[in-house]
Formats: sequence, C-alpha cells, structure tokens
Amino acid sequence: MIFKVFFQDTLAEVPVRERTNSLYAEAETEEEVRKGLKDRGYNIEFVTPLSDKALAYEKESNEDFTVESLNK
Repeated sequence: MIFKVFFQDTLAEVPVRERTNSLYAEAETEEEVRKGLKDRGYNIEFVTPLSDKALAYEKESNEDFTVESLNK
C-alpha cells in the first residue's frame, strides 16, 4: 500500500502549514511507515493511505513523484 506522509524536517520544529513537506512510502501499515521513518528525525504530522484514484492524481500532478519502499 502507498501512504502519503506529511512532516516537518525536525522534531523541534512546530508544525506550520507553509513548511510542511510530504513523501510517499510503500508499506503494509501506517505503523510500518512511522517505524521506517523514525530514524530520520521527522516530525510526522499525518500519514494517510492513498486510494488508486488518489495515487493516480498524485502521480499526474507531481512530476518528481517517487515512492520509498519501507517493507522489510
């Protein structure tokens, strides 16, 4: 499953919409996503699974679309 992760670059940074980043991760569960990104020091705000339709939209609207595999 592909998840979209919204995050701040550091744990010390207070979430501010204008500085929120996102990435796409492949994993079985949201828990795997959070564990897989834990060592990066991100302040993860929200993790949401993408439906097939939402995934197609993200691919179309983002020319730098890449998915990180977090499956172990």
